[in-house]
Amino acid sequence: MNLFTKLKKMDLLLIDDDEWIRDSLTLYFESEGCRITALETAEEGLNIIKQKQFDIIITDYRLPGMNGLEFIKSLPPNQSKAYKILITAYGNRDVFAEAQSVGIDECIAKPFTSDTIEASLRQLVD
Repeated sequence: MNLFTKLKKMDLLLIDDDEWIRDSLTLYFESEGCRITALETAEEGLNIIKQKQFDIIITDYRLPGMNGLEFIKSLPPNQSKAYKILITAYGNRDVFAEAQSVGIDECIAKPFTSDTIEASLRQLVD
């Protein structure tokens, strides 16, 4: 089955303080018919997940206020089945080890391409 056929049935949450990344990924996923909510901060993410469950959560590591790993640690139990992806330009052994320990399913290094995102999502949803 095509990746986007599967993704169209899922709700995606993207948290990144970089407006260009938010806008680019939103346009990319929406052009494929996917439902995506894009937010600037982890705090906004915590507010929305109280109201809605997501199937895929993509968060940047460095965010204003709470970082992406702290956000993942703060997720309520109703989000436990969501696939979790961390994107970061600041990856190192310690960050990746902590990411794995808090339940991150995939780490993507910046800069990345749409092919990189697709490959990671394909591994998770197949």
